[in-house]
Amino acid sequence: MNVAVTGSHGLIGSALCAALAQDRIAPTRLVRGEPRAGEVHWDPTAPSDLGELKGFDAVVHLAGENIAEGRWTPTRKAQLRSSRVEATRQLAVSLARLAPPPRALICASAIGWYRTDLSATLDESAPAAGTFLGELVRDWEAAAAPAAEAGIRVVHVRFGVVLSPHGGALAKMLPIFRLGLGGPMGTGQQWVSWISIEDAVGAIRFAMDRDDLSGPINGTAPHPVPQREFALTLGRVLRRPAFMRTPGWAVRLLWGEMAEALLLSGARVMPRRLMAAGYVFAHPSLEPALRALLA
Repeated sequence: MNVAVTGSHGLIGSALCAALAQDRIAPTRLVRGEPRAGEVHWDPTAPSDLGELKGFDAVVHLAGENIAEGRWTPTRKAQLRSSRVEATRQLAVSLARLAPPPRALICASAIGWYRTDLSATLDESAPAAGTFLGELVRDWEAAAAPAAEAGIRVVHVRFGVVLSPHGGALAKMLPIFRLGLGGPMGTGQQWVSWISIEDAVGAIRFAMDRDDLSGPINGTAPHPVPQREFALTLGRVLRRPAFMRTPGWAVRLLWGEMAEALLLSGARVMPRRLMAAGYVFAHPSLEPALRALLA
């Protein structure tokens, strides 16, 4: 296969490129700086000459600013929109100009699309939430329209919390939990819709290979858990107590709107389309996933 990847040095991108290399597929990395061997330059702010990607089997778009890094000031919100919406639009326009274009564009998206609700179980048919995050994800996915209009099969993988000891939320939690200072945040009742890094890569590769898949698919494990259960399970795996509750007011004081959206609330999201298409999860349940990741 001929596969190109943006964001190839991020948490998911580096794991995806390693998995492809294990299968003797050398991914072409799309980079913003001066390209080296196996790399192609692209500009997320303007259309780029991506002629080397003509006829590729897939382009996997994972680039974007870390949404959980820092408070959501007006400047930060503008950066998040630009790195997702504008970058995706420019990539889609550049790919649409190719003859022949790539067969598939697999775009990272997020479960921030969904409203937070303790009682509802949500799948890909649910509407976008009327929040900053919901509107950001809506516009992010819509930005790939030029590629779809050019006949490229477009898939949006709406990732939940991606679990890896090498980065992301789990890596930030580990030092605290290993000291026995971990525990629930706020009420602990908010849902954590998670996915292991192995299944995050697996979902992307499944979407690459399945010509019948397009549109949104949820990149989450089939067994989301309340945040309190997540904390207690992580403590049990690490053989540490996990009862140090962090009050919601303290989290809001530190992180503001970002804390409310990402840490103190959450949606119970199910990967309905992945399961219906026959994807088999390596880690469907939390405790075995954590034990495998932290072995």
